[in-house]
Amino acid sequence: MPVDVPEESRIIDAAYRCLAQSDGEGVSMTDILGAAGLSTRAFYRHFESKDALLLAMFRRDSDRLHAELDAAARSAASPAEALRTWIEGYLRLTAQPRRRQRVLMLSSAELLGASGYAEARAQSMRQLQEHIAGILRQGQADGSFPWTDPEADARAVRAILTEAFSERMSRSARTTAADAAEQVTDFAFRALGAGKRG
Repeated sequence: MPVDVPEESRIIDAAYRCLAQSDGEGVSMTDILGAAGLSTRAFYRHFESKDALLLAMFRRDSDRLHAELDAAARSAASPAEALRTWIEGYLRLTAQPRRRQRVLMLSSAELLGASGYAEARAQSMRQLQEHIAGILRQGQADGSFPWTDPEADARAVRAILTEAFSERMSRSARTTAADAAEQVTDFAFRALGAGKRG
């Protein structure tokens, strides 16, 4: 007997499939509900509008990414290793075909124009920055990042990291994801005084 998939998940999964097939042309509610095999009434049980659906998709992927990176950082042996792991994990998305496609879908013109997207993206960036600041605070406490000002430095590391991410997503980068991660990490370690005492 097949496992019943909740309606909300069916709608979200169908929306991803439709977006993947749309080549940036946008998708209609009819397309999504046809792919999900559900009615308009079923849609409105879970979402107020198509924009609400698109934002739910963005938030779900964003929350999943932050949870993965945070778990990897928490299992690291030191703050320095946690920061390295976090940077590598974030940039590795650009080299994984399936997840890269998800990122591209979730940065399509349709989503960018969705009501509430700017606020959702800003929240995701704040969350990213707070994860980094938490690692830097640990490094400040144990002396592994003696030069850090955690809040200000987290903002700088986030800016450099998101720039490297955007460059990789645009395919204009001449380096691999691993090389880009190493460059960002090396810069961050030098700026934070990693390995320096006094």
